[in-house]
Order: sequence, then structure tokens, then C-alpha cells
Amino acid sequence: MRWTQDYVARAAADRRIVAGFNVFGYEDAQAVIRAAERVRAPVLLMVNRDASQVMAVEHWGALLGSLANAAAVPVGVHLDHCSETNTVLRAINSGFSSVMYDGSKRPITENLKITGEIVRQAHARQVLVEAELGTVPYSDLGETEIRLTDPEEARRMQQETGVDWLAVSVGNIHRLETQKVPIRFPVLRKIERSCTLPLVVHGASGIVEQDVLRLKKTQVGKMNFGTVLRKAFGYTLREQMEQYQAEFDRLRLFDKPTAQVEEQAYQIIDMLWREETEQ
Repeated sequence: MRWTQDYVARAAADRRIVAGFNVFGYEDAQAVIRAAERVRAPVLLMVNRDASQVMAVEHWGALLGSLANAAAVPVGVHLDHCSETNTVLRAINSGFSSVMYDGSKRPITENLKITGEIVRQAHARQVLVEAELGTVPYSDLGETEIRLTDPEEARRMQQETGVDWLAVSVGNIHRLETQKVPIRFPVLRKIERSCTLPLVVHGASGIVEQDVLRLKKTQVGKMNFGTVLRKAFGYTLREQMEQYQAEFDRLRLFDKPTAQVEEQAYQIIDMLWREETEQ
């Protein structure tokens, strides 16, 4: 079932959160969809920078879009963290239901200008747009600087661009494997007072569960996950290869890793989507 409306905005209003998962092939994409179907929740299949470098966005759009069409729940196809306007526009024309233009490293006036133009072209094709303000570092690249989202810039982003979702920096860090970081809720509350956009939190694998549940009570309507599924797949695949050293058929080797991805995705989607009264 294709993504036909803004489920992220609906989730933010309903104190739920849509999970977005970085996927790297049909195996983990199907596993995520199966998990979402078990919960009966919408979900986003996301193509990150690594994935878009090994396969063109046109191919990702065709592959993930066909899987979305066959799903029993709304499935969106999302381009994650892209600062190349040409790639963003190609994704808009390749079946993606939403795109993220990341102009966070540009001066604010330039970020607003480019984001506004992308919004104009995307909305003409019924594609949603996510922007970012602040700096969310990548731990695997040795980045340490966190530049928190400025509430005034958030207000300008909403008023001057017409963007649909806003990714914020509130203490979150990309690709944490073991360490957890606290969310700075006072900063988040200031952002919420300055704009009414559905907010997005990246680097969710590094956030403790208690903070994730608190985020359901805020304007956050989408959270991005990647590392947790990559670890589930990679570690389980290593175990399979060590246990079955004579096996060469990847379909057999991928069975258990894919099942682990589904279970991890199920736990996350269920936590984010279940009603407040059930917590």
C-alpha cells in the first residue's frame, strides 16, 4: 500500500511516531514491511547516502516502490540525508514519496532558499519534504560537534519554505553502536514553541527507550533507525557463515539475519506506534 497522505503529521498529532528504517536491499526492506504489517502501522523505507552511492535512486525507487505497493500497510519510500539537489530532484521523479534535503551545513539563508525551491518542485508531484537545522554528528566518522537546532531558525524554516517535516538536533548522534545519549528536552520544547512542524529525530538507535517514549508526547512524528538493523543483520550473518562454512547459497545464509531484522523492526515499530494508554 503506497504512502498516500502525511502519516508523519498524523502520528505527531496522535502522540505516535512513524519509524523510518535505512534499508540496503529487498531482504531487509521486506523484513521491515512484515514487521509493520504485524503492528498494523505505517512505515518508511529509507535510502541513505551509502545506499544511494551503490545504486541509483531511480532503481531504489522502482524496487522499494514495488514492495510498498504490495504491502498491507502504508509504506513510504524516503530519500534520507541528501545535500545534492540534483539527486533530490531525481528521487522526486523516481517514485519516492518523500525526500530529505539536508542543507544544515549551509548558511541559514542559503538553506532556506534551496529548501523552498525543492519544496515547490516536490509538492507539484505530491512528494513530501524534510529539512534539517542544526548539526547531528556521525560517530563513525569521528564527528563530535553537536550544534543544537535554533528555535528562531525553525520558525523561519516553517514560514519561508512550506516544508513538511523538520529534522532537529537535540542531543542525538548518528550511528552509535553501544553508547546512548540523552535527549535535551528543554531545547526540544523551545523548538516546539517556535514552530508547529512535525519534527524528526535522527540517530534513534543511540537513544535510551525511556527518552523514546517521552518523545511520543512531543511534536516528533518520525524517528530514523539504521545501526540497530545493520547490527542485527551483520552479526547474525557472521554467525551463520561460521556455523555453515560449506554453505554458499546466500538465500539460505540470509534467512536468519532477515528474521532478526524483522524482529528488531517489530519491537521498534510496536514501541513507537502503540497507544499511550498501553504504556
